[in-house]
Amino acid sequence: MRGVIIAVSAVSFVLSAVAAVVPNVPAMIATTVVSLAVEGVLYRWQRGMVSAFAKTHADVTVRHLLCDILIVVALVRAHGQRQETDLAAPLLALLGFYALHFLIQAVSVVVRRARTLPVLTRNIDASALRLTAAPPALLLRRAGHRLLLFGLPATAGLLTALATGDALWGVAGAGVSVALALGGLAVLGSHLLPGRRPPSEEAVLKWFDSWLAEYRPTIGMYFSGGAASAYQANMWLQPLARLDGRPLIVLRERFMMQKIAATDVPVVCLPQVHHLMRLEHSTLQALIHPSNSGKTSQVLRIPTIKHAFVNHGESDKLSSCNPYAKAYDEVWVAGPEARERYALADIGVDDRDVVEIGRPQLDAVAAHRGAPEGEYTEVLYAPTWEGWDGNPGNTSVIAAGENLVRALLADPGVRLVYKPHPLTGSVDPRAGAADRRIRELIVAACRERAGGPRPGPRSAAELARRTAELDRLTTSVFRDASDAMERMMLQGAPEPGRAAAVTAATAAWVEAYWAALPEGEHQIVTEARPDVPACFNRADLLISDVSSVISDFMASGKPYAVANTSGLTEAAFREAFPTVRAATVLTPDAAGVPDLLERVRKPELDDLREARAELKLRLLGPSEPSSQVRFNDAMRALCEEALRRRTTGQEGRIPGPRAAVVPGEPELTKG
Repeated sequence: MRGVIIAVSAVSFVLSAVAAVVPNVPAMIATTVVSLAVEGVLYRWQRGMVSAFAKTHADVTVRHLLCDILIVVALVRAHGQRQETDLAAPLLALLGFYALHFLIQAVSVVVRRARTLPVLTRNIDASALRLTAAPPALLLRRAGHRLLLFGLPATAGLLTALATGDALWGVAGAGVSVALALGGLAVLGSHLLPGRRPPSEEAVLKWFDSWLAEYRPTIGMYFSGGAASAYQANMWLQPLARLDGRPLIVLRERFMMQKIAATDVPVVCLPQVHHLMRLEHSTLQALIHPSNSGKTSQVLRIPTIKHAFVNHGESDKLSSCNPYAKAYDEVWVAGPEARERYALADIGVDDRDVVEIGRPQLDAVAAHRGAPEGEYTEVLYAPTWEGWDGNPGNTSVIAAGENLVRALLADPGVRLVYKPHPLTGSVDPRAGAADRRIRELIVAACRERAGGPRPGPRSAAELARRTAELDRLTTSVFRDASDAMERMMLQGAPEPGRAAAVTAATAAWVEAYWAALPEGEHQIVTEARPDVPACFNRADLLISDVSSVISDFMASGKPYAVANTSGLTEAAFREAFPTVRAATVLTPDAAGVPDLLERVRKPELDDLREARAELKLRLLGPSEPSSQVRFNDAMRALCEEALRRRTTGQEGRIPGPRAAVVPGEPELTKG
């Protein structure tokens, strides 16, 4: 498709040039129409090519200007000898339009910069800043669309003048384009008037400092990363919100503001490091960190805040004991296994700084009840992604995925739920291709079961109702033209009780989702809902790779299997990866799947039950007290340490300017 577009675009411009020089009026009109049609296709369906053209300095302004110039050349060649003086008027009007286009571009840059605030917030009342809605996107951000739309009358007028020989058509068309550009410039410029101009950086920072002083946050989560990594922070939202204290979420990337899932916890984004340092003078005592990033080192400079690395999951992979962890005050892990992992890795993490808190996200995972209930055995296949290091044992998708899925689909008593990692295929194209083939296999199997019992219309209606309710509570709807400032204005303080309503609505949605599915129909789950714990509660068996999914699934106590695509023998594989100790190890050919399903269906054959219970204790720690309680205790202890450090600083061990919090600041209490 892209090659065709490039070829058509190039040929149309070449033919336009030839038609302009000859001149050939019908050919000129035809090639111009084709060029404009190609532009429409680019901006409607091939936005990636728009960027590619811009990188070669052949952006839409160059292309559109060249198109109009060629029409002018054709006009001069065809009618210039008779109307040389008449052609000056449409040419001047056309130049005036392009001058206004570039002026709008300049003003849009000024407006965008003025509307780029040093601090962005969610769940915070920012009405005191008197924020305003964004100008139309056509004027502010979509220069290509604007030029095509505003310039169309000028191009049409020139073509009409070329066809009729009457230069007044060119003047009229260009005049309409000039009028449109002047109107757009007036609308855009109005956002720089005193009454509508965005607040200054100084005013925003002063407001933010006042909010910090009023809210007095005590605990929080710091997160920085790419768009696809938001799930790492989202899994900690509910545990954070349930802690004692006044929580705060600190982000660094502006785009991440809308990637963070629904929460009532105040969210702030501080893109610039010198603005981030303002937290040093707040009441913030401790931050948890779900991931490492280049910007993490910046917040670690703040000595008044204690930092704990909580990770976004634990596995036997090297990433679960990264040497960067020693930069934090404490490393919070699920259970004894992770503690030993750090000790064996010998990366400089002091054992005294390792705190076992369990996995608070898993407190809602249902315990194993024995044999599968119902006609079908529910199997969750949740492979991890290929990783950055190219290790063939990272993911089973490439070497074993299709074999595993075929073996599962061959059993008429299996209902398969396939939930691939969100990053599958992002590094190795083979993983992406295998993932697509797996989905095709599942879709084909679903067609074969299409004749089975299906839920009635009430189930579908109930799911639609539950979805609408949950979306209303968790999804913010914005205009296409909205920018970060407008979204900040609209996402103020949440309605009282929204968090509890979201929890209840989510539980009701999960129940309605499973009830609305045809009996026995296989599922491909790629959306955020249902989440992994919800899939755990449905599954009788998990098949996965060496990843945090295994550790999390241990909370259920149910049977699980791990695909060995590492090239190691089974004995070496179990020795290398402790989380595999209580698993059934599957080879890439999936030959062991039938026996595995038999053991799941007949609990008396399950000879790994005690091993799973023992491994669960090592991976996740004891069931009592709950992980959320241990998480809260760890946070309270870390905050107390932060307060002791601040008190010591006020006694002179830390230079005076660092002692930002006066004696008598709030303890870690429920906000």
